Amino acid sequence: MPDPTYRAAIVGTGGIAHRHAQSIAELGDRVELVAVAELDADRAADFARKYEVPNVYSSAEELFANERIDLVHVCTPPKTHAPLSIAAMRAGVPVLVEKPTALSLSEMDDMLAVQAETGVPVLTVFQHRYGAAAVRLRRLLRSGALGRPLVAVCETLWYRDDDYFAVPWRGTWDAEGGGPTMGHGIHQYDLLLSVLGPWAEVRAAAGRLSRPTDTEDVSMALARFADGTLATVVNSVVSPRETSRLRFDFELATVEVEHLYGYGDDDWRFTPARGHEHLADLWTADSGAPPSGHVLQIAAILDAFDAGTEPGVSLADARRTLEFAAATYASAFLGRPVAAGEITGDHPFARGMDGGAVPWAQTRKETTA
Repeated sequence: MPDPTYRAAIVGTGGIAHRHAQSIAELGDRVELVAVAELDADRAADFARKYEVPNVYSSAEELFANERIDLVHVCTPPKTHAPLSIAAMRAGVPVLVEKPTALSLSEMDDMLAVQAETGVPVLTVFQHRYGAAAVRLRRLLRSGALGRPLVAVCETLWYRDDDYFAVPWRGTWDAEGGGPTMGHGIHQYDLLLSVLGPWAEVRAAAGRLSRPTDTEDVSMALARFADGTLATVVNSVVSPRETSRLRFDFELATVEVEHLYGYGDDDWRFTPARGHEHLADLWTADSGAPPSGHVLQIAAILDAFDAGTEPGVSLADARRTLEFAAATYASAFLGRPVAAGEITGDHPFARGMDGGAVPWAQTRKETTA
């Protein structure tokens, strides 16, 4: 019996929306892109023509009122993620929202409250969790074959020039929520957290070293995990030789990956400890496995819909990743360690990632994007 066809819609037609539309197309008969919503009528029309989308709307509200949708993809600037997700939940439409899920932990908690009220899920795009190697690594760790995790390194060393920040909402706290800690490195350290589990404490530093932003352009964190594992996390947009790198040192093996915007199985390396060479047989790379990306996560969501199980990445799970970002900023700007669970309620860093404590001058005008 063939899989059912799901009806998808996209809100926003900027750069990342094209990745979503292409991914939906790659999934064939499993899902159909039936509608798009975009404020810019000309851009919406061009997008609809390119991807053969039959229905175009000028707002998400109009789309929800006129279409039966099984999954809406929110691909708008970060400031709109929370309100659009809440509108979708109240319309009964499951949501897949681009990172960051929200601009603050307070917004996340508002979303969680609406989700509890409506029973409609909001999922976050953290596609690197779904690559074959990451799935294999988590399975081997759970099995005990690698021993305890001890040390980890997570680096997102990217390069964005000054022109990149000419887009009005980029590099602002009110519209983007933060710099590379929120908008760039979050994919890598989300994967780190998905492997290592709960973190306990963060000590961090951050700086605006070069770019014309109000946010940081570099941050560095030292994290202690609940089981004692120590990890460093570096996020940068000032690094000319770009790379994304993760390394995990377990008792019995080192597992590492270096890529840029998406990894394949061949990008990973497995090094057993001396005397444990037989463990290499457990790491059988599959050169034919698809690279980590949106297709894999969307397919996993549809699989969960088919099976009636909870799809990933849930709001509660995404909140733990956003809390790591908030703790990084809080530690950097307050000059002290920040514990997991500390940033709650009316804490300044729950209301916004800047916490009202940014130590450098703010120069950009607030944007309404």
